[in-house]
Amino acid sequence: MSSKGSYAFLDNKPAQQEMAREILTGLKAQPKTLSPKYFYDAQGSALFDRITELDEYYLTRTEMALFDAHLIDIAEHLGGNVCLIEYGSGSSVKIRKLLQAVTPAAYVPVDISDEHLQANARALHEDFPALNVLPVCADFTQRFELPAAVADMTKVGFFPGSSIGNFDPQGAQTFLQNVHATVGPGGALLVGVDRKKSVSVLEQAYNDKQGVTAAFNLNVLTHINNELDADFQPQQFSHVARYNPQLGCIQMFLRSEVEQQVEIAGEIISFARAEELHTENSYKYDPDEFLALADSAGFGSLAQFSDNRQYFTLYLLQAR
Repeated sequence: MSSKGSYAFLDNKPAQQEMAREILTGLKAQPKTLSPKYFYDAQGSALFDRITELDEYYLTRTEMALFDAHLIDIAEHLGGNVCLIEYGSGSSVKIRKLLQAVTPAAYVPVDISDEHLQANARALHEDFPALNVLPVCADFTQRFELPAAVADMTKVGFFPGSSIGNFDPQGAQTFLQNVHATVGPGGALLVGVDRKKSVSVLEQAYNDKQGVTAAFNLNVLTHINNELDADFQPQQFSHVARYNPQLGCIQMFLRSEVEQQVEIAGEIISFARAEELHTENSYKYDPDEFLALADSAGFGSLAQFSDNRQYFTLYLLQAR
């Protein structure tokens, strides 16, 4: 009979004043910006799970098919006594497949949304009772501490869904450098990356007919209202997503439909009519571009897997 795994929650969530400071800095910039990490309160996480099921959103289906086809290969590369570190606690479908294939000694999901993180982590612990499940509430765009219990394990990062595209290339390099510092030499990173393709395919994926992506984008304002007692009126903003060919990325915005003012943490932010608040980038990388980025952060390629349409690639990287 297998032994019972442990469950322990480590709360390193940034203080509320740090969130207010970062959001106000972005809203005072020109053009105005918000970090996409603020999409992910409980409602935002639920909306994103719905996005992954949309007809237009090819990314999740394509990545899942790659997992199904290559999980045995991935598990053989990784070996035993592994601590699997998931950056972001999204839909648990992918991580369940990986946990079954790799059977790690410990699973450390890291997310800034503590309620969503704990709900997913507890559900996984119930379904994988022999697994040590050690969720960490932290901002994974910054360096964070791992639980002491995993110190002697081989560290493997997991960052699916092409979420690395939310960083600009310099930010992606910094993120990869932070992952390198976390997993250490000989550690690994399994990362899903969306590739450049037809603009119409890309733009449809972020402008679905049901308006789920629009609701996801607008929910960031409700999240800020709830966390910082702000008074955004989401109905006075509209969702915009378009491809920027110069940057090679989809960019999402919230367009102010009227001239308006918003109070956040005691400060007033003014919006002109038709002014756009930039909420997310989603960079697309061809393999040579991404491998050069990974190399600059100290990673080499152990394996890579792409679909027949060349829409998406899974990379298994090893830290030098």
